[in-house]
Amino acid sequence: MQLNENFYVAYTSVRDHKLRSFLTMLGIIFGVASVIAMLSIGEGAKRQAIAKYQDLGVNNIIIREKKFTNQELEEIRAKFSQGLSMADADAIMSVVPMIENIAPQSEKEVEVQFEDRSSKATLIGITPSFTSILNYSAGQGIFIVEDHYRRRLKVCVLGASIASELFPFDDPVGKEIKIEDQWMEVVGIMNTKSLFTETIGELASRDLNTDIYTPLTTFNKRFIKDNQLQSEVKQITVKVSNPTRLVEIAGIIKQLLNRHHFNNEDFSIIIPFELLKQEEKERRIYNILLGSIAAISLLVGGIGIMNIMLASVLERTREIGIRRAIGAKQKDILNQFLTEAVVISITGGLIGVSLGLLISLFITLITEITTVVTLYSILIAFLFSVLVGISFGYFPAKQASQLRPIEAIRHE
Repeated sequence: MQLNENFYVAYTSVRDHKLRSFLTMLGIIFGVASVIAMLSIGEGAKRQAIAKYQDLGVNNIIIREKKFTNQELEEIRAKFSQGLSMADADAIMSVVPMIENIAPQSEKEVEVQFEDRSSKATLIGITPSFTSILNYSAGQGIFIVEDHYRRRLKVCVLGASIASELFPFDDPVGKEIKIEDQWMEVVGIMNTKSLFTETIGELASRDLNTDIYTPLTTFNKRFIKDNQLQSEVKQITVKVSNPTRLVEIAGIIKQLLNRHHFNNEDFSIIIPFELLKQEEKERRIYNILLGSIAAISLLVGGIGIMNIMLASVLERTREIGIRRAIGAKQKDILNQFLTEAVVISITGGLIGVSLGLLISLFITLITEITTVVTLYSILIAFLFSVLVGISFGYFPAKQASQLRPIEAIRHE
């Protein structure tokens, strides 16, 4: 029997038993849809993680002031450590090898006002080297430049969320806002940034879109520290020219700072690239787990195909006998029933792919979860559905091919 004839007979069988065939396909449909939806959630989470760490810079080492109570700070200062400082940044730049650039920054929680609107924000004082180290640029207007820093200008760049809160209908660029008791000109607006939804070392969870950037010289001149025991700078970001030596260079930096801080470990060192690799590994395991759970539905669908095909062989025993009697070989009967199983699984797989795409889109629309459907997830789910059809359809097809023609014809 030719392949096209096998497919025609299989199509006819599916068409003549529409409800039974559809119920048989349900396991495959939901299995494929579940695999695609689960993998799309995992892929979306992976890309968000990558974007988050790219904001930190995968070639960077971050030195951050640890959080202490006032009493703990007093004890540390009594041990001669003044915390992170510009002197630390200068020492790292001059002593540690393979340092491409360095960016110290200070931070303060502030109240921001424009006309009758106000909001809370994190004010960050930065140097011009900030943009060459981190993946930050203004989506509108300009970012902090050398002239702003050198002249200590009262300018700022707003995060996307704080800009929309203070200026829901107006263009903020060129307007003046009040930060604490200082009036600052808005020179730029940031694009929307990824959110830190977990704690990474001392990088506490926060919304980067509520940050406001200003020159560090302006920050130090215009804004008073909440606590005079605080470090001169909150964070030092170091860009390394050789990313394969990140861990080694971080060790050198730690030794240097321990000497400067008299072995008071009042700082933490974070390597975003190492964290990214660890998170990618965890995400990969997470995706495999999600895909495996969803694949169970496909196996259930395969059992349904086997059950229906066995019933089909039983009710078509006489037809099999007649075909064998007029010259059909065992392999012709095997191929015929195997083709029917494959047709059911392919049809169910195609419907499942469509349903999976719709589910992924629906999840993104009604929740805050970002889903990303990839070609490989569609291929994996669809090919697995075909494999299930072949695997679970083979046994009934083999049974059909081994029926003796005379006994099959006599079957009632």
